[in-house]
Amino acid sequence: MPLFRYRALAVDGKTIKGVIDADSLHIAKERLRRQQLLVTDVTAHQSEKKEWLLPQQFILTFTRELAHLLRAGLPLYESLITMQEKYARHKAQPMLLDLCDHLKEGHALSVALKRYPKIFNHIYLSMVQVAEQSGNLAEIFHQLAELITRQMKLKKQIISAITYPAILGVFCMVVASGLLLFVIPTMKELFEGRTLHPMTRIVLGLSDWVNSHGFEIISTFLLVSITSVYIWFKRNGKLYLYSLAQQMPFLKTLLLQSALVRFCRALSMLLYAGVPLLEALSLVRSIVKNPVFEQQILQTEKKVMQGERLSHALKSCSLIPALVIRLISLSEETGKMQEAFIHLSSIYEEEVEKHLGQLTTFLQPVLLITLGMIVGLVVLSILLPLTDVSSFLSN
Repeated sequence: MPLFRYRALAVDGKTIKGVIDADSLHIAKERLRRQQLLVTDVTAHQSEKKEWLLPQQFILTFTRELAHLLRAGLPLYESLITMQEKYARHKAQPMLLDLCDHLKEGHALSVALKRYPKIFNHIYLSMVQVAEQSGNLAEIFHQLAELITRQMKLKKQIISAITYPAILGVFCMVVASGLLLFVIPTMKELFEGRTLHPMTRIVLGLSDWVNSHGFEIISTFLLVSITSVYIWFKRNGKLYLYSLAQQMPFLKTLLLQSALVRFCRALSMLLYAGVPLLEALSLVRSIVKNPVFEQQILQTEKKVMQGERLSHALKSCSLIPALVIRLISLSEETGKMQEAFIHLSSIYEEEVEKHLGQLTTFLQPVLLITLGMIVGLVVLSILLPLTDVSSFLSN
């Protein structure tokens, strides 16, 4: 059914914008008039669905509410209609209307969701497709909501752990630059013709060098920043940066544990939904967000395809801890592999939280001490000559 974008005036005089589905432009206007709206403009809705993006929080809300409605016994089509009416003024309304229309035409929900690859990833689509075959949509949507919640929680933890030290580090650089560029040059005249302490000479020389090479320093900083961003968005470049990070002990552990959390959590959900192991490994590769780890998963896929057990295939992966291999090996014997991955994800979630806490606890005092040392060094280098002047005048 076509979609129409409209602008209308409500009874209280407020301007309302939205999207409505109707068989024709005339029917769309008639439906709006029945809602006691004064239509001022109606046009056919044109949009490249592949370019639509919605916040992750809305995807979580959509998934969770759909799970609740299905668990309450409401049919899938009626559930989507209910959500479409609830979000009538939301930017996601065209998508919800489009999903309703496709279901009404007899298409499967997974087929309709595939029209929005920027919103629903491969894992989401695969789990919905398997759920349609097993008739367990309500439980799968609940599992998807849990998966998205865990992913958002991990992302927030990492961002919150990095934000404060990053702000403090930038503040240290700003204070040091301000002292070297503005404060010290204004006081140089006080020290002319006097024998200076070595500390004072070093600080004055550093200030002169920064002032004389300011343009080169800024240009170099911008060039390094732009180059780093360019490399980050290149596939091989990102792999190179992650390979460098693997050489740093603490950072290596944090990146590996974060990838393991995503890997184990997503794999457990896919196996629970009934996705075959080989297909699940292929899907999980897209969300671990660690190129080095992705390569090792790809190698594992090839070995599993050749008939090896997952635990044996993972033994050749240098990044996989022995605990993971041991639990997977036991789960293969008991037939409870999805439960093993759930336990592993919980273990590494706790490890990530612990390491992020340690990182924050370590960086904050280090940066504060560094800031204090910078300010203290500059102040001391200025006060030493002034003390000599005071002593000279008193004599």
